[in-house]
Amino acid sequence: MFKKENQKYNLISYTNEEEMTLKEVLLDKLNFSVRSLSRMKREKSVLVNGVYKKPSLKVSRGDLIEVKIDEEKANFKPQDLNLQIVHDDFDIIMVNKPPFMVVHPTKSHYDNTIANGISYYIEKHKENVKIRFVNRLDMNTSGLVIIAKNAYAHHTLSTAMSENKVEKTYITVVNGIIEEDEGTINEPIYRPEEDSIKRVIDERGQASVTHYKVVERLNDATVLEVKLETGRTHQIRVHMAHIGHGIIGDELYGYIDENLINRQALHAYSLEFEQPRTKEILKFKTDIPKDMQELMSKLR
Repeated sequence: MFKKENQKYNLISYTNEEEMTLKEVLLDKLNFSVRSLSRMKREKSVLVNGVYKKPSLKVSRGDLIEVKIDEEKANFKPQDLNLQIVHDDFDIIMVNKPPFMVVHPTKSHYDNTIANGISYYIEKHKENVKIRFVNRLDMNTSGLVIIAKNAYAHHTLSTAMSENKVEKTYITVVNGIIEEDEGTINEPIYRPEEDSIKRVIDERGQASVTHYKVVERLNDATVLEVKLETGRTHQIRVHMAHIGHGIIGDELYGYIDENLINRQALHAYSLEFEQPRTKEILKFKTDIPKDMQELMSKLR
């Protein structure tokens, strides 16, 4: 079990509960990656009762296992972007991303990204952490983004994401009236060409499952709460277009009317998952952005 009082930015403390090898504890109980294990052996960063031990050796019940997780500093240009920080602890930072902001620098967006803003934030708080994104949102999608502060947290949460242990809920406004109060779209999503941005429904694609529930029916539009069982690129956008109810403002798949909204009406408003170290359930919810609230008002 973890000892909360020993939690620090650069140390994971765990009291062993059964006899097994140290390697088994690190991989199965603490969710470290095999790659991390190699680094620990090289740097001798794992202590058992204060003494370095090789991962192949046995540990006993009650042994205190401590793992150092020192990180390099983030290498993005720090910029004060007045980001809305929803949560900050020794493993993660949660940001409410505004629309029109890219998550990390690209050739066409080399600054004013979430990564730049977070670099400024961690520098201001004098932390020495590396930025790793657990989830990403399209530039024109707003909402909650998780940033891991160390490789351990990133690996643990990425694994939880792939195993559908992170509950992701979105709010969106789609074109047309959806008659049924709720439904599930289970259609594979495929990238037809390597350099293609657009995705399509195709049996060659990855399994993709989207659950939706009607929140409100408007004037030829529907507000939906959407939960993802998988996390494919453009999943909600592709699935809603597939059933004939494209997201309002979505230039690639949806319904465009610049008098209504100038971006896709899609907001990642809720996330629920286990804190990587303490295992407590973290729940986050954000308000619906102003432009989406105005869109709903126009359509009522």
